[in-house]
Amino acid sequence: MMHPKLITLGIPAALAVLAAAVLGIWAFPVVPGDVQARYPAFVRDWFHTDLPQVGIRLPQPQSAQGVDREAVDIGGIFQRFDAEPGPAIPGEWPAFRGRDRDNIDRSMVPLIRRFPPEGPTELWRIDLGEGYAGPAVLDSRVYVLDYDQDRKADMLRCFDLATGKELWRRGYDIYIKRQHGISRTVPAVSDRYVVTLGPKCQVMCCRTAPGKDGGEAGDLLWGIDLPAEYGTTVPPWYAGQCPLIEDGKAIIAPAGPTTLLIAVDCETGEVVWTTPNPKQWTMTHCSILPIWFQGRRMLIYVGSGGVAGVDGETGERLWTFADWSVKIANVPTPIDLGDGRLLLTGGYGAGAMFIRLVEEDGEIVVEPGKRLPPATLGAEQQSPILYDGFIYAVLPRVGAVSEQMACLDTNAATLWRSGPADKFGLCAFMIADGMILALNEAGELHLIEATPDGYRLLDKAKVLDGHEPWGPMALVDGRLICRELETMVCLDLRAEGGE
Repeated sequence: MMHPKLITLGIPAALAVLAAAVLGIWAFPVVPGDVQARYPAFVRDWFHTDLPQVGIRLPQPQSAQGVDREAVDIGGIFQRFDAEPGPAIPGEWPAFRGRDRDNIDRSMVPLIRRFPPEGPTELWRIDLGEGYAGPAVLDSRVYVLDYDQDRKADMLRCFDLATGKELWRRGYDIYIKRQHGISRTVPAVSDRYVVTLGPKCQVMCCRTAPGKDGGEAGDLLWGIDLPAEYGTTVPPWYAGQCPLIEDGKAIIAPAGPTTLLIAVDCETGEVVWTTPNPKQWTMTHCSILPIWFQGRRMLIYVGSGGVAGVDGETGERLWTFADWSVKIANVPTPIDLGDGRLLLTGGYGAGAMFIRLVEEDGEIVVEPGKRLPPATLGAEQQSPILYDGFIYAVLPRVGAVSEQMACLDTNAATLWRSGPADKFGLCAFMIADGMILALNEAGELHLIEATPDGYRLLDKAKVLDGHEPWGPMALVDGRLICRELETMVCLDLRAEGGE
């Protein structure tokens, strides 16, 4: 049946719009990758419908990535539920990659080494909107940034860890079209605040506990629309940067035309400091890494033009390193190897690179180190893990070693790979109780000894359907929370409930 617009405007107008679409396809370069084909926004708006795939993959024009939209009422939606919380559970996973941003659980809770025949016990299961946003957990509460596809709204959802029941949600109306998923970021949580960064770069801060003014958990404290206030360009496939809370301040990288990083007082919403952006780097999917260097708190951020180090107290830009870039999607977080050494990784042919920070006459200088080809080390989505002096990573999609788990020493010597029989794709993985916990593309959870002595698979079990299980995981008191595109589950991995 012909679309009503075509009936009203006639065939010539329809042909003109289709010609404009073809012109748009010619004008915007093709980008490889597993993403949906996209048309210029005015073509989609004219038809008021999704257009069919045309066999090529296009980036969305920058002007359509968050600028041509109405103002967002950040936090304007709130709903509290009557669910009764379960018993308190010790432990925490309060941010992307955990408390120390290294993806290692140090709780000392013993975990199973082999699964029972029926697999690990599933404690609860939750349906979510499309995406890969992982959970943060603190004080028996699970926080997930989700997208309500029926209402067309970003939602911070708070669940009880013991029962999986939803306690409250806070969000805002905003239209977001699926671009290979929607939500991608992990909230940052402290004992008083939770901060989120939405797909189109709206920042929201809420209470996690009653405040001095008598407020309640879920109360909105403030919001910042980064594209509107800082000129942020929403990255292709939407924001992947996970916010950081340090000393009561939310640390965000707007990467707008004039401002690279900001620190915002979580209680008041006041901007405490800003970092200039003289080279006008734009936002990537990379998250900020805090490190200690020479007794100074430093924030490391990989933007579109390279790597920068910022003073964590003042926001002063201490150094930049432009000799590192990742084509298409810069996702992995740098890895702190200690003693001023950083490991940079990327996908799409970037491979890896070591750099070292040294202090000379009161200035910080960056010494470039060894570059590694992607077949030796790289990362398309999940950042490597440094554990007991060794690097564990899932290799990019390249050649005979594609998507294998690998272990290297800090001089980049390969110690083992998992082999072609055990590939992991864009899987989430972490380390706990001396094991690598890794999901493959089929939704199978692998238990692997975290040792440089060889690849030792202890067991594996099917825990998800295998529909893009890419979201970062969280582990609290032996309870593993993992997700795929539209489902999140909590699994009991405690040793007493296993073998």
